Amino acid sequence: MKKLSILVVEDGQSQREMLYEFLSGEGFDVSDVDRGDKALERVKRDYFDLLLLDFKMPGLDGMQVLEQVKHINPEIDVIMMTAYGTVETAVKAIKTGASDYITKPIELEELLILIEKISERRTLLRENEALREELRGKGITTDQIIYESTAMDEVINLAGRVANSNATILIQGESGTGKELVAQLIHTLSPRSQKPMITVNCAALPENLLESELFGHEKGAFTGASQRRIGRFEEADGGTLFLDEIGDLSPSVQVKFLRFLQEREFQRIGGNPTIRTDVRIVTATNRELDAKIREGTFREDLFYRLNVVTIEIPPLRERKEDIPPLIDHFLNRFASENGKKLQGTDSETRDLLLKYDYPGNVRELENIIERAVVITRGEVISSRDLPFSGSSLGDAKSEMTATRSLKMSLEHLEHQMVKDAMTQTKNHQTRAARLLGISERTLRYKLKKYGLK
Repeated sequence: MKKLSILVVEDGQSQREMLYEFLSGEGFDVSDVDRGDKALERVKRDYFDLLLLDFKMPGLDGMQVLEQVKHINPEIDVIMMTAYGTVETAVKAIKTGASDYITKPIELEELLILIEKISERRTLLRENEALREELRGKGITTDQIIYESTAMDEVINLAGRVANSNATILIQGESGTGKELVAQLIHTLSPRSQKPMITVNCAALPENLLESELFGHEKGAFTGASQRRIGRFEEADGGTLFLDEIGDLSPSVQVKFLRFLQEREFQRIGGNPTIRTDVRIVTATNRELDAKIREGTFREDLFYRLNVVTIEIPPLRERKEDIPPLIDHFLNRFASENGKKLQGTDSETRDLLLKYDYPGNVRELENIIERAVVITRGEVISSRDLPFSGSSLGDAKSEMTATRSLKMSLEHLEHQMVKDAMTQTKNHQTRAARLLGISERTLRYKLKKYGLK
């Protein structure tokens, strides 16, 4: 991973020198200044990935420097450092554009974790921009996949990285999250993009028809088989076969599918010749396949064949940063399709749309916006055009309370696990970290977090 170039902006000499020596020792390219105006001069003249910015300084304070730095280069990350760790200060810094926030006295291991998170995110953004460039080079845009969240950045990044391989991909996510769009992206970026991508919804066909749909049949193979049928495996030769709702495959079709994954060959129903085909398999499910394995309705050996690479698409309620651009995208699209001139939504409506939890995910949001565009009488979408109101959000608030309770329970569990690991290893941090499956640096951070030093 590329080491960041960092500018330390701190008026305290001992603190500034300590940060400079520590970060230089970690391999970062570090510069330092003692005043805000000097920091702005350096940012205008030189390139930096990250600023460690003191909040309280003579002359220009940290907030003033942050605002001007973001005006000079919005892509510079900033971690605000302060001894005045109020919630209000943190919120204001983040709203102004700071990436994170750390209080003094600075815990160096905690700072390093924050910097590594920023470094990983910047790497992700660079890779995704290269991915977009590759798509543009092929005359393709990613306009159908609208997102702002880091969670979806990671999904798209992983899809881009696996596209050039022949590995079987399993895409998991709730209905309406966009699994088929991700499958299409993988196919588009793959060397198979000039060949067809064939899609089959395994839940939409009964067992006898699904087997014929996938593998084909010979004339007379069963009642109604008046002629030979070429199956989807043959149609997708050289390309990609996308099997949606793979958890609904019947046991007999699972057996035949497993044999294809192992041998890359199959037989049509009622036929003797063995047929070989070169197909990249991408599957998707909105079900927990491990639960179906425990129930005995899905083969474990088939699951392991399918689960070479798994891409998890989070539900829309867990990535609410994606809702505003999706609202705008669907509004523009449906206004154009329906010949309407719309100026957007009023503030109350947008607030309701942002608070709603979307059990149907992106597909539900799309339907809500289409309905609103069609029925609205004015040029601005109002709450009257929505299929729900503010009172409908009570359940969502209860769910948020439950989520906070779950987070507290998980933190309690993590605290106990760290404590138990240290006890088992007689406070040997290296062995305890290995036992927990985390780095020593992360362990030290958690020891401090839970007061276990």
